[in-house]
Amino acid sequence: MRVDKFLKNSRVIKRRTVAKEACDQDRVTVNGRPAKAGTDVEPGDIIHIEFGNSSITLKVAAVPESVRKEDAAGMYEVLE
Repeated sequence: MRVDKFLKNSRVIKRRTVAKEACDQDRVTVNGRPAKAGTDVEPGDIIHIEFGNSSITLKVAAVPESVRKEDAAGMYEVLE
């Protein structure tokens, strides 16, 4: 699954266009490498996102194609 779609489906970022813009501005890394919006993510990958003054590091737990709102938090675990 594309990283921008993953961030939107997991509800880390509310809109896919916002996730794409964050990738275009080099604020998202996957496994320590700058990620483009089309970068594929798989279970076990580490995603780091910079939000202005704060940042978050996530570990991908699952990559389902469709997910309900109640199950979105199970797609990742917060490391930092």
